[in-house]
Amino acid sequence: MAKFRYSMQSILDIKVKMETQAKQEFSAARAALDEEEEKLKILNDRKKWYEEESARLRSGTLNVREMETNQTAIVCMDNFIADQSMCVHRAEQALEQARVKLTNVMVERKTQENLRDKAFAEFLREENRREGKEIDELTSYTYGQRQNAPA
Repeated sequence: MAKFRYSMQSILDIKVKMETQAKQEFSAARAALDEEEEKLKILNDRKKWYEEESARLRSGTLNVREMETNQTAIVCMDNFIADQSMCVHRAEQALEQARVKLTNVMVERKTQENLRDKAFAEFLREENRREGKEIDELTSYTYGQRQNAPA
């Protein structure tokens, strides 16, 4: 039996490498988003702490300087949170772009694999036809030899 050789194997290999690279990019984008979300959570926790501190300052002996400092800190936290929310949004967009790229590369790889499978199926059909033809020729030859053989 002849050996199957897919003529576009190098293209399929490239598609597999591209998919691996896209998976790594997606993973990196996911890690970046997780990191940005963690930073945002820390800022929100810190703001919550300042707000609790503000309530404590108002309930005890009033110290105007500490209350002003606390309010300034809360305003700063709001700004930091807004900035960090933008970073999270950018990371989400990068993740979505990586997801789209990965999906496209996976489709291309699967297309190449389907083409390879179809080529292999055609190879098997052709091989079966060739073997059938050889068997027919051998059978004809054997039958012809029996007819010509002296009795």
